[in-house]
Amino acid sequence: MAQASGSPDDSGRLATLPWTPGDASETAAEALQALDTYKKKDPFKVIVRFKAVGNAPIMRQNFYKITASNRFQAVIQFLRKELSWKSGDPLFTYINLAFSPAPDDTVSNLYKSFATEGHLIVNYSTTAAWG
Repeated sequence: MAQASGSPDDSGRLATLPWTPGDASETAAEALQALDTYKKKDPFKVIVRFKAVGNAPIMRQNFYKITASNRFQAVIQFLRKELSWKSGDPLFTYINLAFSPAPDDTVSNLYKSFATEGHLIVNYSTTAAWG
């Protein structure tokens, strides 16, 4: 079948593919290795400093080491346990008096982005203090 004049030639596209069918097993092995690396827990610990805001009770000890691979939800649960608060009691948490992180953020990412003097400062309150 003859090509219409002005149509692109598809034969050049086959030569510019970034991989060939023989490379599929190598690509799959690299992908599996990346997934295995992602699944491993990081033993690195982060120092978290808790600071009370407003009328929230002050903790006796406010420095704790927490595994960096934990989600921020684990920090919230730990704080509730330390303060003996039930799940229905209001608790608002903030990083560096600025924003409330999502529960699925990792402690490691928060620490890398917002650490102050080697600590991740978590402010907590019983009422909404900041937007």
